[in-house]
Amino acid sequence: DFLGLDLEQARVVQRKYFRDYGTTLRGLMERHGLEPRAFLDYVHRIDLDALAPSPALEAALGRLDGRKLIFTNATGAHARRIMERLGVAHRFEDVFDIESAHYLPKPEPEVYRRLIARYRLDPRRTVMVEDVARNLAPAAAMGMTTVWVKTDSRWADEGAAAGHVHHVIDDLAVWLEAVTGGGGRLLTPHPPSPMF
Repeated sequence: DFLGLDLEQARVVQRKYFRDYGTTLRGLMERHGLEPRAFLDYVHRIDLDALAPSPALEAALGRLDGRKLIFTNATGAHARRIMERLGVAHRFEDVFDIESAHYLPKPEPEVYRRLIARYRLDPRRTVMVEDVARNLAPAAAMGMTTVWVKTDSRWADEGAAAGHVHHVIDDLAVWLEAVTGGGGRLLTPHPPSPMF
């Protein structure tokens, strides 16, 4: 509607802006002066009924030592709605969202630097879990351990074969159980601060 395009044309623009700018939002802001708040309110107005609570993920996060943060290209309100629906919101300290990043999306390295500074993270003791493989490149370059959660989305696997992806998983709860050995610590010398 904003660009006066039909659905097929809009999908072409959406894919191009997502690839070129990191998010469709950023492309619309840069190229067309879109006001981000209205866009974010619209795209996050979705029905979460299909998303079931995850007691297994809640339990796995509960056993995991260290700080847990959400790092998202969405809004904090949207992230909190999803966490509430999954039953895991109480397991996370905070949400660093697209607004906290001044609408600069992952994988822009500056956003990762802001995140590290705000929460005083030691990248060498931080694990980043992400469902878009290319978003792990700056994290790995800064010294973080990276975990890519593989999905059915073909666009999310761009860059997955690169060296910045340290672990590939398809179920976070199962992986957390395996790497903590059922205990609370990841099997590393120092407990990291996971980001999702």
